[in-house]
Amino acid sequence: MTRQTVNARLRWVYLSIGLVLAISLGAALAPLIPGVPKLIVETSGKIYELIRDMSLLIATLAAAYLANVFQKRATFVSALEQEWRNIVRTKSSLYTFCEAPYPSAEQYLDAFCRLSETIDTMRVVYKNSGETDALIGLYPYAPLHDMRRALQSVDPRTRTTIPVAERRLVRDAILQSFYALRENFLEELDLEEPRHPLLIAGGRRLKVPGASARARARQSRERERQLSAKASVRPDIEELLARLYDLEQQGNRPEPVDKRKSTASH
Repeated sequence: MTRQTVNARLRWVYLSIGLVLAISLGAALAPLIPGVPKLIVETSGKIYELIRDMSLLIATLAAAYLANVFQKRATFVSALEQEWRNIVRTKSSLYTFCEAPYPSAEQYLDAFCRLSETIDTMRVVYKNSGETDALIGLYPYAPLHDMRRALQSVDPRTRTTIPVAERRLVRDAILQSFYALRENFLEELDLEEPRHPLLIAGGRRLKVPGASARARARQSRERERQLSAKASVRPDIEELLARLYDLEQQGNRPEPVDKRKSTASH
């Protein structure tokens, strides 16, 4: 269910609830308005009682309907994300084929089949634009077919020698189609900017080694509790792990065991 459909359904629910509340409020205030005919006052009282008695059922039906709407939306978004992952993998497969020094027929068939599957699985997410019972409609994302046509133009089964320049042109056409597709396809996912982006090139970690005093104290308590425990201990393992930990804390890289033995033997 697209964002537009969800918003339309929500507006319909809000308007319906607002209408029911307005009728209920008007029926409750009718006896207090001077000059209102007695028949209308009596009728409004019955309407108010009916709405009051049905309020729980109305709320339950509205909640169930909204839950169904949001469940369909979640399923749609999940399918959309999966389809986008398929498109990205397809683009990588096509790029690999175009960049291969000597692309084979097997590589072409693998790339073409992957692209064909991606084109067909779009039907799980969207129907064709303008599709009716009598008309096929238009494929919703034409750049995928642009990618297909570009790939078919360098089919190694039809031509034994394809110039590198031509394959690079096809590669660029595939990338251009992919970028155009990405610009429109991801709009439906309600993506937001990250709260803590890293926007500079060459970014690095700003935290420094260390831990809070609370964590250090807890570490010391755990070490003391382990030393006092009456568990089986292998001194050689304890010595190895302690030495490696100290070396790591000092910023040194421990030497491999085989290298130390080799140095000691010489």
